[in-house]
Amino acid sequence: MRFAALILLTLVSACQADETVRAYGAADRIWTLADINEQPFDANATLTFPGNDTIAGKAPCNQYSASMTVPYPWFEVGPIRTTKMACPDLQKEAEYLKILQQMTLSEFLGNVLILSTSEGQNMVFKFDG
Repeated sequence: MRFAALILLTLVSACQADETVRAYGAADRIWTLADINEQPFDANATLTFPGNDTIAGKAPCNQYSASMTVPYPWFEVGPIRTTKMACPDLQKEAEYLKILQQMTLSEFLGNVLILSTSEGQNMVFKFDG
């Protein structure tokens, strides 16, 4: 009976292993958006990976979070939840969050995180640490 319980625990923990972009180098870092589609982003936006199945960050005006459970190198977020503060950069924020939700792939190059789509859109984030 103990052997069966041990096997069950092992299988359950294996199923819960983090296979998202977080586990492949994005964890414990604050990624700052540098550009969208090779155009500098002139507002502040960050992206973090605080848990096995979530993203979070600061858009130009509001804090946001969403679920993300696809394995690396895929990138897919669930509905994005934000706080509701107004600021002069609300249009930039809407652009950022819309494009972030369209991203489907991720890759790391040193301190650079690139999110992209098969249609050629991309977001380049940098980690200064």
